[in-house]
Amino acid sequence: MSPPYQRILLAVDLSKDSRVVGQRARALASALDAQLLIIHVVEPIPIVPPMPPDPIVPVTVTTQIELMEAAQEQIGQLARELGVSEDRWTVVEGHIKTEILRIAADENVDLIVVGSREKHGLTFLITPTEDVVVHKAPCDVLAVRL
Repeated sequence: MSPPYQRILLAVDLSKDSRVVGQRARALASALDAQLLIIHVVEPIPIVPPMPPDPIVPVTVTTQIELMEAAQEQIGQLARELGVSEDRWTVVEGHIKTEILRIAADENVDLIVVGSREKHGLTFLITPTEDVVVHKAPCDVLAVRL
């Protein structure tokens, strides 16, 4: 019988807590002799035309490119710390919840690992990423309490 988890997807937001979540995912992958994949999603910066409408300023595009480059650098460093090879991590642009679920399905993962923060105040009105992933994932989800 094969182990229950052979491909684990670690979804990180690159906050300081990503290291803690990553270490948990790495420990689990090592214990199960599973492959660990890492993803970070950069949401597109909304382009809102100025009033009155003027041509879109290239600064917005540069900012998005800079966000992607910074994320690549940060996730690369996290991956090196976790011992994950460069071909097993990625930074994608899109809607966070949608992209995590898409990558999980595309990569045929058995488990998604995400961080989970306690909700306070107005955050109860927003559906956090981990809640959507838990309910819509094509596989099991481990939410690491932060």
